[in-house]
Amino acid sequence: MKNSSQKITIAAYGASHGTQGQSLDVLEQAENLGSIIAQHNCILAIPASTGFPFWVAKGAHNNDGQVVTFSPAASESEHINTYDLPHKYTDITIYSGFGYAGSDLLLSRSSDAIIFGYGGLETAHEFWVAFQENKPIGILKGEWDTDEILFGLLRGREESFDHHRIIFDDDPQRLVEQLIKKAKEDKTQNYHL
Repeated sequence: MKNSSQKITIAAYGASHGTQGQSLDVLEQAENLGSIIAQHNCILAIPASTGFPFWVAKGAHNNDGQVVTFSPAASESEHINTYDLPHKYTDITIYSGFGYAGSDLLLSRSSDAIIFGYGGLETAHEFWVAFQENKPIGILKGEWDTDEILFGLLRGREESFDHHRIIFDDDPQRLVEQLIKKAKEDKTQNYHL
């Protein structure tokens, strides 16, 4: 397997609820994160949702990035009519048919690295899935308490994880660059590229 030029896939998770309760600054930061991921020639993978992931997808899409969404639905009809999820700013939608929990697992396993931004209740579940998959994880610090909550979940478990895999940073550019580096190291090590 000599294809070391294969694109890195970065997943972005965050609160799925709409703009209600989110400041314009949060949405701008999400869009900026998507732009940075696209500018680094990475594929963006997100849960099919509104809120933070949707705005990350918008930023990637508007910068000619490739966006893959993972839907809890089994079909396009169910995606739209049952789950009421968007199709905008996406190139490919994977219809898992496994509900939110199952599509989170597929998304995490399909990604080389994972970023968490402004989050909601579902973000804690998404974080544990990523943690158990032993993926490089970036936690974007901001004017929200998600980073503190996720850090709190790790407290007392410091012996059971690689501290170089979980990166906290308030600079999205630096965070993306660190995750790309870690993901490339993992590919090289795991696949002897």
